[in-house]
Amino acid sequence: MVRPRQSRAASALAAVLLLVLTASCGSRLPESDFTGDRRPPASGRDAGEPIRVGIVTSATSPVGGSAFTGPRDGARAWFDRLNAHGGIDGRRVEVRPCDDGGSGVGNNECVHRLVDEEKVVALVATTVLDYAGASRVSRAGVPDIGGQPIGTAYDTYPHLYGIYGSKAPRNGTPGWDGKLYGGTEVYRYFKREHGARTAAVVSYNQSASAAYARLVERGLRAEGYKVVTEEVDFALPNFRAVAADLKEQGADLVFDAIDGHGNARLCQAMDDVGARVTAKVTNVQNWTSTVARDYKDAPRCRNALWATGSSRNFEDTGHEAVRAFRDATAGLRSHSQWQLEGWAAARWFTEAATSCADTGVTRACVDAHVSRADGYTAGGLLLPVSFTPSPEPPKTGTTCLSVARWRDGEGWVSQGDMNRTCFRVPQLAYEP
Repeated sequence: MVRPRQSRAASALAAVLLLVLTASCGSRLPESDFTGDRRPPASGRDAGEPIRVGIVTSATSPVGGSAFTGPRDGARAWFDRLNAHGGIDGRRVEVRPCDDGGSGVGNNECVHRLVDEEKVVALVATTVLDYAGASRVSRAGVPDIGGQPIGTAYDTYPHLYGIYGSKAPRNGTPGWDGKLYGGTEVYRYFKREHGARTAAVVSYNQSASAAYARLVERGLRAEGYKVVTEEVDFALPNFRAVAADLKEQGADLVFDAIDGHGNARLCQAMDDVGARVTAKVTNVQNWTSTVARDYKDAPRCRNALWATGSSRNFEDTGHEAVRAFRDATAGLRSHSQWQLEGWAAARWFTEAATSCADTGVTRACVDAHVSRADGYTAGGLLLPVSFTPSPEPPKTGTTCLSVARWRDGEGWVSQGDMNRTCFRVPQLAYEP
């Protein structure tokens, strides 16, 4: 199944925008393994030695201190809980974090320290603004497991395994001869399920923002939408004028290529002018529990927020794997979809390392395990992930979708089963 997605593969627009625009093998480590007796200590030359992993995060960066920390926090919560219940074959997992400051120079420094000096077995839940050290990680044969595809690295280099998988050859060139492909399933969903016909795309007069907006417009037109384009000045945005035009044009949906603060202001303006839409669609990075606070001045628009992604809603506590995540992160001030995906990434590493315990938890063994993933789901947290390369770029693909909408008093409410909300859609080429 070819599962590239336009909304995730388009990745980051620019530092100032802070956007991530972007088959089943069962778990070998069920949630029940976190209960009961601790494992006996490992035997042999590695007995008692910790297993060292690195987490590289743009924890401080030009776009703000907490923008990229969700996956790191989710991964650390997994490892803390794992260590409290005996680790991997009696060995603790020792997490070595590194903040690259959101710069390419800082990223190369983190990679050098973790890969060359501290000799980590793997990187987990990488979430960085500029993955300048990606080629170095790949050359060293260090598996990078469950990273967020903010750039093109996870569709470019071997040994790098993004949280959503990739069908690209990963031979040193992004995608297929420099082109990536993304589907139109998000637009198909709202057209089929909610009868949407007119969609607005709001962007800044900034090159990266405009480029992503054009990509969204192209996908919408491919699905037969009437598209309304709205551009606002990045320095002095007039969101009220945009909101008034959205109302005049009768937009059913609003997509955007603007930052979180801009989205909140746009929503407030929409409430002020009485612009009502079926859905104000956001992405996985904004799928957080802080919506009520972030959109406090826009109650009507707030309750029209929808999020789409490729992982199970972090509010879906009826699911065992989600419940384990929420129990382990109960002490956090807020929750997010990126935290859940970081937790899934750490679980993925743990299962790979556990499979290597008898022969030795090495980079090569962990890498071999993850590279064979064909439908991996992290116990149902992810839509099926695979890294089997396709020699030819996809023309169409069947893609599933996780969808949730915000409701005051309820939080993010799942909309159907993500494993059954699936569409066969065209795959559109673009150059990153």
